[in-house]
Amino acid sequence: MIKESPADSSLMRISQAAKAAGVSKQTVEYYMLLGLVRPIRRAGRRGRFFDAALVKRVRLVHQLNRSGYTLRFIRETYLRRK
Repeated sequence: MIKESPADSSLMRISQAAKAAGVSKQTVEYYMLLGLVRPIRRAGRRGRFFDAALVKRVRLVHQLNRSGYTLRFIRETYLRRK
């Protein structure tokens, strides 16, 4: 069993992070598959954990994609700089 420290209290599971970003869980999983986002911690079978920075990144990727940029373009140009 993983104990959460006070610093870990802001961590979210993938479904919580997706909801906070305003996208589906499948969207976050797809972004992970493409290398656009990464969980900050994996806890074996207990899942992947995300922070507020990931939520901001998912929102940004989603907004850029909805504005007409391809996910490949986003990954190769914008996210490479960060």
